[in-house]
Amino acid sequence: MICVKPCFLWQSDILQGMPTKPLIPITDQTPTAESDRVFEMAAEMFRVMSAPMRLKIISSLCNGEKNVGELLDEINATQPNMSQHLNTLYQAGVLGKRREGVQIYYRIVNDRVVTLCRALCTQIAIEADLPHV
Repeated sequence: MICVKPCFLWQSDILQGMPTKPLIPITDQTPTAESDRVFEMAAEMFRVMSAPMRLKIISSLCNGEKNVGELLDEINATQPNMSQHLNTLYQAGVLGKRREGVQIYYRIVNDRVVTLCRALCTQIAIEADLPHV
């Protein structure tokens, strides 16, 4: 039988300096269907974050909420393309939004996604000897 325990079970393995606590509560007694669901949910989140444009949006919104115009000033994209990516992130529960007059402001509502993006992008920048984002 193949072990379904992921090698990334512990948060400290991913994020050095963070408290050691289970990232996913998977044990030897966890039914396969439950662990499969965890992996499916993780794969869906990685799919949502798989577009470089979405990572740029998340990075930009780490500094606070912004409207579409402010995001377009920082990120080279067309308005329809930006709106499509914002909607994907919103539907996935990564972003929240509020309306003020005709403007829609977006903000990060899932801090775990930000933590994951920062850890991954920082590690990639270190390994590639690039400036950290």
